[in-house]
Amino acid sequence: MASILDEYEDSLSRSAVLQPGCPSVGIPHSGYVNAQLEKEVPIFTKQRIDFTPSDRITSLVVSSNQLCMSLGKDTLLRIDLGKANEPNHVELGRKDDTKVHKMFLDHTGSHLLIALSNTEVLYVNRNGQKVRPLARWKGQLVESVGWNKAVGTESSTGPILVGTAQGQIFEAELSASEGGLFVSAADLYFRPLYVLNEEGGPAPVCSLEAERGPDGRGFVIATTRQRLFQFIGRGTEGAEAQGFSGLFAAYTDHPPPFREFPSNLGYSELAFYTPKLRSAPRAFAWMMGDGVLYGSLDCGRPDSLLSEERVWEYPEGVGPGASPPLAIVLTQFHFLLLLADRVEAVCTLTGQVVLRDHFLEKFGPLKHMVKDAASGQLWAYTERAVFRYHVQREARDVWRTYLDMNRFDLAKEYCRERPDCLDTVLAREADFCFRQRRYLESARCYALTHSYFEEIALKFLEARQEEALVEFLQRKLAGLKPAERTQATLLTTWLTELYLSQLGALQGTPDARNLYRETQERFRSFLSSPRHKEWLFDSRASIHELLASHGDTEHMVYFAVIMQDYERVVAYHCQHEAYEEALAVLARHRDPQLFYKFSPMLIRHIPRQLVDAWMELGSRLDARQLIPALVNYSQGGEAQQVSQAIRYMEFCVKVLGETEQAIHNYLLSLYARGQPDSLLAYLEQAGASPHRVHYDLKYALRLCAEHGHHRACVHVYKVLELYEEAVDLALQVDVDLAKQCADLPEEDEELRKKLWLKIARHVVQEEEDVQTAMACLASCPLLKIEDVLPFFPDFVTIDHFKEAICSSLKAYNHHIQELQREMEEATASAQRIRRDLQELRGRYGTVEHQDKCASCDFPLLNRPFYLFLCGHMFHADCLLQAVRPGLPAYKQARLEELQRKLGAAPPPAKGSARAKEADGGAAGGPSREQLKADLDELVAAECVYCGELMIRSIDRPFIDPQRYEEEHLSWL
Repeated sequence: MASILDEYEDSLSRSAVLQPGCPSVGIPHSGYVNAQLEKEVPIFTKQRIDFTPSDRITSLVVSSNQLCMSLGKDTLLRIDLGKANEPNHVELGRKDDTKVHKMFLDHTGSHLLIALSNTEVLYVNRNGQKVRPLARWKGQLVESVGWNKAVGTESSTGPILVGTAQGQIFEAELSASEGGLFVSAADLYFRPLYVLNEEGGPAPVCSLEAERGPDGRGFVIATTRQRLFQFIGRGTEGAEAQGFSGLFAAYTDHPPPFREFPSNLGYSELAFYTPKLRSAPRAFAWMMGDGVLYGSLDCGRPDSLLSEERVWEYPEGVGPGASPPLAIVLTQFHFLLLLADRVEAVCTLTGQVVLRDHFLEKFGPLKHMVKDAASGQLWAYTERAVFRYHVQREARDVWRTYLDMNRFDLAKEYCRERPDCLDTVLAREADFCFRQRRYLESARCYALTHSYFEEIALKFLEARQEEALVEFLQRKLAGLKPAERTQATLLTTWLTELYLSQLGALQGTPDARNLYRETQERFRSFLSSPRHKEWLFDSRASIHELLASHGDTEHMVYFAVIMQDYERVVAYHCQHEAYEEALAVLARHRDPQLFYKFSPMLIRHIPRQLVDAWMELGSRLDARQLIPALVNYSQGGEAQQVSQAIRYMEFCVKVLGETEQAIHNYLLSLYARGQPDSLLAYLEQAGASPHRVHYDLKYALRLCAEHGHHRACVHVYKVLELYEEAVDLALQVDVDLAKQCADLPEEDEELRKKLWLKIARHVVQEEEDVQTAMACLASCPLLKIEDVLPFFPDFVTIDHFKEAICSSLKAYNHHIQELQREMEEATASAQRIRRDLQELRGRYGTVEHQDKCASCDFPLLNRPFYLFLCGHMFHADCLLQAVRPGLPAYKQARLEELQRKLGAAPPPAKGSARAKEADGGAAGGPSREQLKADLDELVAAECVYCGELMIRSIDRPFIDPQRYEEEHLSWL
């Protein structure tokens, strides 16, 4: 039952829709939710198989996931449904007009019998490809086969029963062996057992079913067109080997019991329902002329197997005089009738049609319908298509019968997948238990229903059953969904109030001590229950308010610890000045947020212990969020307070490697205020690169200036690259420090010289020491004596500068000699250049009549051309086209302008050159000759193949990328 209830709880949030055609399951009940909470899937789901037969389908059988169908008159198709993509075709070898009458497949899917219309029977084994005729069976038109499920295997059928169209029942046995010296055929034997008769004589054996009950008794049910026969008997030891002969021998002198109905379809069909493949069948359905005879099979009854028999008439439009049923299959609570154009499913409990599934005419009329007992799937087929039905959740309405009998367990068993029905069953059970004064059981059932919450709660309050009410509320709380936070708050608050009221009433009563402890234990169990933890956590604020209103501090702390609400626990210890206990809670649970919140209070009372706890947590704490607590604590200015702050900040910087600017700035302020000796060491350790220091340089400069730490200020100036300010401040402290600062700008000689002049001026004017000034002059090679002389007073004699002046004059003399040497080299170079130009004026080249242009390879003398010293010759227009792509944009524009002007210029007039120049000057622009000269200078400055233009084009592709595709297509 517990599993059913759990499934119900999980499915309360889903909706249900009754299948069209099914009877309604709602039972009116005042105050109960009768909504359909879960969308129901159809009981029978049809699926057309994606299969197009090569010929018309004449017969189809399925068993144990093995499907066999006959196509046309000569092809057998076998498909293992587990490997549907590997079909197997077997040729029957029939060349005449013989047709397949029926096919029979055993329960293992291994043995296939093919009854032909010419009274021959073929046998095919699943593991073989050979079609074997059964010689002993010849002359019998087989209508039915009763397989032996007790002894049949994949290699042998064991004794089986065979029913013929002549009314005879034979016993036979088949073997998959291929034969040998003593066994030459598949049919080991074939002998008659019995003949079934109707009023007119022998009648065809339409159906045969052979089963064995759990007590070992065997029974056979055989049907003709109007009668259903029962053969029952217990075989002796070794009866399995003897087959069915002993069972039928008992009815030699007297006929077996039978059911007979007058109407006649001309055929009948029997179907069994078996829960498991090898278990005994539980129900049967016999399709005959008057309707469907349905009932249970009771193997324990001595006289008849059939019990609880009833005849369900055919639905409207179905029957002998209308559309006759062609086949029947039986499921747990339905039988399905196959008609030529549709399938109708009838409920075996109510006789109501729950499915009427019509088939499209394009598929042709339906032929037959079979059931695979192993998988429970139903198969129907026409000559051109195969369909499969899946059966799901048949037991949808059985619960109502058990509910009316107050058999609630069975009712819940049959509606476990129907939350709406299960809710009705639980509500009825809860009412029943309440009337029986079984209040706790009633509360448990009510908690699983969707009945009105207020109504149920009032029922228990009016009955003064607080214990049952608590049980009801707790189970309701456990069944809430995560989104129902409002309901959870209400229930947890109500439960807490109930427990606190009980504890308050029992407290102080000597006679109720045991009951008080029991109630307290239940209350604590409720507070610490993992099942309620989520809801208690969401409602912890209201629960704490209730505990506070009742003054129950003991349970307040207990609940806070359970809820891991350590903030409230720490606050409680702080209020009672138990700071070490508060710190112990913080250190144990290591929650950074709690440290941030309570550190300002704890540091005033236990600073060293708190800093130790901070350092123990290390990088889990964000030191920036602890700075406010340290600032408030260190504002007192006492050395101990400052030292604790410095200790933690040094830990963050040196051990944790913090790079946050706020931390380094705060450490600087602590050093400046409490440990000035450590300030300069920290700054020097941080380095002199402004991009690598982690503190704010401007803040550090202001801080050092405010506290008068000049050396630290000089260091900050150096990091900021403010060398003049650094030298000015260093001269107030130490001249050597100023000299170190003056040498820092190594790449800027002018600035270095300026800084050294500042030092020299300071030494001369402030210290009035000539020797020191000369030493300063010697230490900086940039300074000369003439730079320093203006700083000395007038009364200083020249003897002090004699050596420096002589060194300066020697340097000037050396510099003058270097300049003279460079002038002589420049004069010689100019003479060589003039001589080379004179030689070039006389150079010339010879053009032969057969010479060709280096670009177009046409004769050169046909058009104007250029001849270069390297020997390359180009037509003027060819050279222009070759040079233009390599020119910069501005030169290309200049080239176009020259071409445009040259084209617009008038042709040269006859006369002297002076007249031409006059005409050009009169036009107000450059002459035609000038334009040509400018064009030659731009185009023919160098050979396009040997000059710089070729060098610059070394990385240019041979084919323009924009024209690559066009060029590529032109080559195809």
